[in-house]
Amino acid sequence: MKTLKLMTVAALALMLMGCSKKESSLHPEWTYDSVVYEVNIRQFSPEGTFAGVEKQLPRLRDLGVDVLWLMPMYEIGTEGRKGSLGSYYAISNYKAVNPEFGTMEEFEQLLASAHRMGFKVILDWVANQTAPDNVWMREKPAEFYERDAQGNAIWEYDWTDTRSLNYENEEVWWAQDDAMRFWLEKGVDGFRCDAAGEVPAEFWKGILPKMNADYPEIYLLAEAERDNLADPAETFDANYAWELHHLLNSLAQGSKTVGDLQEYVERDLKRFGKPAFRLTFTSNHDENSWSGTEFEREGAAANACAVLCFTLPGSQPLIYTGQEIGLSRRLAFFEKDPITDWSPNEYTVFWKKLVELRHRNKALAAGERGGDIAWLEAPDGVVAFSREVEGNKVIVLANFGTAQPQEAPEVVADANDNRPQGAVAAQPFKNLEAEPATVALPLDGQYKNIFAETLVSGETSITLAPGQYVVLVK
Repeated sequence: MKTLKLMTVAALALMLMGCSKKESSLHPEWTYDSVVYEVNIRQFSPEGTFAGVEKQLPRLRDLGVDVLWLMPMYEIGTEGRKGSLGSYYAISNYKAVNPEFGTMEEFEQLLASAHRMGFKVILDWVANQTAPDNVWMREKPAEFYERDAQGNAIWEYDWTDTRSLNYENEEVWWAQDDAMRFWLEKGVDGFRCDAAGEVPAEFWKGILPKMNADYPEIYLLAEAERDNLADPAETFDANYAWELHHLLNSLAQGSKTVGDLQEYVERDLKRFGKPAFRLTFTSNHDENSWSGTEFEREGAAANACAVLCFTLPGSQPLIYTGQEIGLSRRLAFFEKDPITDWSPNEYTVFWKKLVELRHRNKALAAGERGGDIAWLEAPDGVVAFSREVEGNKVIVLANFGTAQPQEAPEVVADANDNRPQGAVAAQPFKNLEAEPATVALPLDGQYKNIFAETLVSGETSITLAPGQYVVLVK
C-alpha cells in the first residue's frame, strides 16, 4: 500500500491527506501475492491489437495471473525506425496510442474489460529517451534533450532510433509526471519503468512520492537493480532481480553452485531489505528476443528455475508472453511475429500450478510478509529450503547437479539490441548427466506434493533426477 510511503519523508503531509490504509502495509494490498504477466501486444494475436488482447482475457484469467503489464502501446516514431514496424521503446507521443494497436477508445475498452475481470493493468513507461520525432522535439525547449557540442540531440548505446532526455532540466521531470498522470486518470494501476536506472534517482524521488500519495493503490516496478530505487517509502515497489536471473542461467548451465545461490540470497536481503519486492523471471521481452528462450538458456532445468522464481524470498514472479504454452522460439522485436496457437498443454498446467501455489501460501508472499528462508541439508547440487508463516510451510527441492568448470558465456553485439546489457549467447544445460540425488526430510506433519498430487509425512526420502523439482506444502 502506498499511502504510508510518505511516512518516512513527510509524516505531517500524510496526516493532512488523511491516511486510511493499514500501517502494517508498505505496498498496495493487492500486490503481495500477485503474479505479473507481460503482454507483448504486437505478437499476442494475429491482429496484434488491443482487441486481440481483449479476446484472450478469459484465458489469462483461467491461468490465474493478476497484473497485466502491457509493453509500450504509445505512438512511436518513424524517423530512424528499426525494422518495418519500429521499436515500442521509441515514443513519439506519450499521450497517444500506437495506431498499429488500435484507437484510444479500443485501449480504454481493453482497460475496462480487464478491470471487470479482476486484473490490474500497468503500462510500460519509457522515461529515459524518446523517438527523434517526438512532439517534445518540436514543442519543448532545446534543453529538453541531451546535445553534443554542435547542438545535435544524442542517443545512448546503439539506440539510434531514440534521443536522450536531459534530466538536468527539471522541466523534463514535470513533463514526465504530467504524461504519467494522463494515464493514471484513465485508470491504469501503475507502471513498469523502462531503464529506470539510466535516469537519475533524484528524478524518481522528485515525482513518485506525490504520485503515490495521489494514487495510493498504484504499483511501481523499476527495470533496475539499484538499492537507491528500492525504498517503497519514496520510489518503487519492486526492482528487477537481474543478478538472480543470470545466476539461475549459470546454475542451470553448470557454472554456478547452490552455494552461490545461498550467498546471493543473503547478500541481496542485506542490500535491499526485506520490504523491497524483487521481480523474478526466467524470461521477458529482452531475454527472449536477444538472449534466447528459457529453454536455450536453462535447458531441461527451465521449470526448476521457474519454481525458484515463485518461491525464493522477496520474489514477485513474472510470466512472459508464450511461456504458459512452452513457446520455444525467439519473438522478433521490430517485425510482426505473432503466436497463433494458444492451445493449453503441460506447460499451461505447470504455470497454473505455480500461480495457485503463490496465491494459496502466505509463506511465499512478497516483501516483509513472506517467510524467511531456512536452508535444508541436501546433497551437492540440490537447492533445498523451507519458508514458513503462521503455520503455513512450503518446502522446495530442485536438483541442478554438480557444477562443472566452464568458460564465461560470450557477450555478443547485436545491431538490433535495445538494452544496455547486450545479448548473451545461449549456453546448453550441462548438468543433466549428473546422478539422481536423494534428500532425507523429517517432515513435521502431513504435506502435499503439489505437482504429484500426493500426500507425504514422517521420515521421507525424495529422489530427484537432474533437473527435477518438488514443492511440498503444509
